[in-house]
Amino acid sequence: MNRVILMGRLVRDPEIRYSQGENSLAIARYTLAVDRRGRRNQDGNQPTADFIRCVAFAQRAEFAEKYMHQGMRMLISGSIQTGSYQNKEGQTVYTTDVIVDDQEFADSKGQGGGTYQNRGTNSYRSDSSGEGGSGVGDGFMNIPDGVEDEGLPFN
Repeated sequence: MNRVILMGRLVRDPEIRYSQGENSLAIARYTLAVDRRGRRNQDGNQPTADFIRCVAFAQRAEFAEKYMHQGMRMLISGSIQTGSYQNKEGQTVYTTDVIVDDQEFADSKGQGGGTYQNRGTNSYRSDSSGEGGSGVGDGFMNIPDGVEDEGLPFN
């Protein structure tokens, strides 16, 4: 199984390009700075981070172009893809990218401008006012009164 879930901050605004041809395809490339759990730099102050390259296609790329900006904390999931190419000096360069399946803001509206999700071709906004989302603002759905606890999958 090839599945990865990451949470980190955008190092810079996504770079967007469009493929050539009749059916041009949007391609977004961005880098997430993901803190390493339990590791500190040599000074002992700051957590160290990995800088992970991510690639999004089609509607996900357009979403990245429109809504994602440097410094935003993002939650993404996808798969790892490796590759290689020859550089100008003839040396083989190995690459590792995350191909994005899902991407969403990890900060609340007050911290980073709302929570947007982009799953496939659907995108929506959920904010703390309850408009356009679950109605709670904390990412959880309200369970109506009268629903039996026995029907919940996490009992």
